[in-house]
Amino acid sequence: MRPLDPPYLPIAEHGVIGDLRTAALVGTDGRIDWFCAPRFDSPSVFGALLDPDKGGHWVIAPQCDVASRQQFYFPDTNILITRMLTEDGMVEVQDFMPVLRERDTGHRQRLVRRVVSVRGGMRMRVEIAPRMDYGRGRHRVETRPGGLRFVGDSQTLTLLSDIPLHLRDTDAWGEFSLGEGQSALFVLDTAGDPAEAAVDEKDAEELFEATVAFWRKWLSQSRYTGRWREMVNRSALTLKLLTHEPSGALVAAPTLGLPERLGGERNWDYRHVWIRDAAFSLYALLRLGFTNEAGAFIGWLTRCLRQTGAGEDGGPLRVMYTIDGHADLPEEELDHLAGYRGSRPVRTGNSAAGQLQLDIYGELVDSIYLFNKYGTGISHDSWTDLCGVLEWLLGHWDQPDESIWETRAGKQDHTYSRVMSWVAVERMVRMARQRGLPGDLSRWMAVRDRIYRQIMDRGWDPDTGAFVQRLRDSEDGSWRPLLDASLLLMPMVKLVSPTDPRFRSTLEAITEGLVADTLVFRYDPALAPDGLGGAEGTFSICSFWWVEALTRTGRIGQARLALEKMFTYANHVGQYAEQISLTGEHLGNFPQAFTHLALISAATNLDRTMG
Repeated sequence: MRPLDPPYLPIAEHGVIGDLRTAALVGTDGRIDWFCAPRFDSPSVFGALLDPDKGGHWVIAPQCDVASRQQFYFPDTNILITRMLTEDGMVEVQDFMPVLRERDTGHRQRLVRRVVSVRGGMRMRVEIAPRMDYGRGRHRVETRPGGLRFVGDSQTLTLLSDIPLHLRDTDAWGEFSLGEGQSALFVLDTAGDPAEAAVDEKDAEELFEATVAFWRKWLSQSRYTGRWREMVNRSALTLKLLTHEPSGALVAAPTLGLPERLGGERNWDYRHVWIRDAAFSLYALLRLGFTNEAGAFIGWLTRCLRQTGAGEDGGPLRVMYTIDGHADLPEEELDHLAGYRGSRPVRTGNSAAGQLQLDIYGELVDSIYLFNKYGTGISHDSWTDLCGVLEWLLGHWDQPDESIWETRAGKQDHTYSRVMSWVAVERMVRMARQRGLPGDLSRWMAVRDRIYRQIMDRGWDPDTGAFVQRLRDSEDGSWRPLLDASLLLMPMVKLVSPTDPRFRSTLEAITEGLVADTLVFRYDPALAPDGLGGAEGTFSICSFWWVEALTRTGRIGQARLALEKMFTYANHVGQYAEQISLTGEHLGNFPQAFTHLALISAATNLDRTMG
């Protein structure tokens, strides 16, 4: 296997393709360095992103020096085009995973790479070096008509190609020349033995056109026609890519182990379903008019509630689930992998699944409230399930938890968790009244008001002039007022008016204490230890929350400038990792649903306010 040069691409130097079951990251130099099959949470087949020597890759590139590279999406689709320009000409690599129709029970998972010489002639090379099971598995290579088969202990991949391929140990490689207008084709099929004996250009063109039609038909449902249509549409297409269509689940990101700080230990597996992230994502998709995804997620959630039972804390909800709705996500360290640019450990699973995060109840109920309002409405069974969820929360909201940021420094009385507990109760009251649904409204409202008074009495610090991260406790000598960007959501969830002097003062404090130009830190870990070493980047979701808070408080000019600045931090195809460093580098898993849903909310709200 030829060493990758450079060993690691910057995280931002990737685009993502997928088939609503899994996804692959494609670098601007023609490498695929992350691909799990057949699902998002399957072990990696190509994982050079986390170890260029042991992870595996698939490279298609010119043999000569490349003068410049360009990458973009075929308009209004998730088909990625990578252009490489040399002195001799220009070549395109068209990467996509065919999706032919919605809920296709006969779906076949294929990764298609079509190489086209656009101008001049080009001598090309291809190297495909799979490393199954995160680089731990062994495989052999078998030749077959029209291609090769990579046979592992638990997985078989078939590569079909219209050019000759050669073997080097358990890898395959080839060299080929393309004249202007000529093309070469590669199709990786995750089925062990696909029916086709070969592939041809006609078949590839039909798959391309059908996939274009699928994505454009889906995107045509969007009601957004505002000023930032390109960015909003790309965020919507990215969120859709993170949907696991067979189950209705929505993963937080398709990657694991990408660090929040280079060389640090904040490296997590995001290929699971966070209730919080999925609920916020549904909110963003509903705002754009995509109701089918919301309905599918409600169905997934109903199955989760009925198959998992109570967690360690006795609560009916877990922080996160597998795609199948299971709550057991044991955390494991992959010690054999070097980690992205030496960032270790590399973890699969996530031990935060066992945490108590009370805010998820509010985020979930709020998304269901919106689906009930703007979608087809919830069923009797779903309402009954929700009432059971609320019943538990009514008796357990007033306790310490780990809250939205999943800190590993022990439970605290987080103000944000109280805010979202209030949201959960308040939205249940609203749904019951709007639909005439049964519920003990007088009791619900009494608890709602108790939560509200606690937030106002103990979540507000008059000396700081802000709502703070943890409730004031005069008996705890360790208490100190800490700013937290999650509290920017308070007017968005209708707990306070954006014109409330307390919120305006909170916004000013956060702007002064957590904002660097337009980049927003979630909190200051030096003042609020979170149980992990090292610093971290700014959180893009917080930056978009700040834009929306500025909008709601009437600071339209500042909000618009901040939004435009945040758009400059997107990568070349309009996608974001979880965090942005102060030097503009993307950090954390990529692309992240949380960031894109916040972009949609900030842009649509500012657009509506501007008229």
